[in-house]
Amino acid sequence: MNSSIRHVPPATAGGDTARCLSLDTLRFVGSRLVRPECVLANANGDLYTADWRGGVAHIRPDGSQALYAGRGPDGLQIKPNGVALLRDGSFLLTHLGDQDGGVFRLQRNGQVEPWLQRVDGIDLPPTNFVVEDRQGRFWVTVSTRLMPRARGYRRSCNDGFIVRIDDRGAAIVADGLGYTNEVAVDPSGAWLYVNETFGRRLSRFALRADGSLGPKQVVTEFGPGTFPDGLAFDVEGNAWIVSIVSNRLIRIAPDGTPTTWLEDADAEHLARVEAAFEAGTMGRPELDGIQSRCLRNISSIAFCGPERRSAVLGCLLGDSLAMLDMPAAGLEPVHWKHP
Repeated sequence: MNSSIRHVPPATAGGDTARCLSLDTLRFVGSRLVRPECVLANANGDLYTADWRGGVAHIRPDGSQALYAGRGPDGLQIKPNGVALLRDGSFLLTHLGDQDGGVFRLQRNGQVEPWLQRVDGIDLPPTNFVVEDRQGRFWVTVSTRLMPRARGYRRSCNDGFIVRIDDRGAAIVADGLGYTNEVAVDPSGAWLYVNETFGRRLSRFALRADGSLGPKQVVTEFGPGTFPDGLAFDVEGNAWIVSIVSNRLIRIAPDGTPTTWLEDADAEHLARVEAAFEAGTMGRPELDGIQSRCLRNISSIAFCGPERRSAVLGCLLGDSLAMLDMPAAGLEPVHWKHP
């Protein structure tokens, strides 16, 4: 696939830290969450997050919590990674199993049913993310076909893909990606953006009216310590990127310029991770052995609050969610007015 690459100079590839916020400005919500990787917010003030107890944790505006969880066919224990909130209040969950994947639909009474298991004649491998766009299409990502997935924690990883689901069915519409993570349609509706976590880049595809994609363009390439995972847009057209390992929140301007807005990392630990990444030996110990002050591997971002001027961060290794004030309002997600 042809690429049009916009390079970031090495001095700023990790992000200009001139605007970096103090960690003391963070506030935390929720408790006893289990691997809250993906987080959503709606206009009612509800927060929803994936939870490895088998479903979705709901944090209500008054701070109370509920867990919607169940088992799949044959007692399958779902390991939710990505979550989408549907119009009827049910959820789509991507299953990040050890050997299997797919997308499942979860009702709030705990009923679970398969929603997407196969595409283009193949069973879905462990599945990362799902999101709905304004045309009613769904986009699903698979990070890598390699198993265990830790074999994909390499710069050489190039087997991730994106699935589009519409009234014609499901199809792989982009392939050969460097550990595909979250995707999002930009405010203009003209581009589908995607984070390639271990390819260390934010890329995009022209999004045509029929849902087909143009050639890949690399918007920004990231430097040491940045492994892009979560992704959301504000109304000004900036992309907000969340990096695992370094706990960085980075604003990417429309021209590709990065600014690090938040960071919680230990320099010596990042150096060890970088050495393992460059040696091709990076694995779970580097991802799970985070050394930080208060953030434990932030992995997603959702704008929240009455005017979407705050943000909440998913956190792989945390049991609560961090919140912070933002400099611009977030783009209204498709699910914003869903229950």
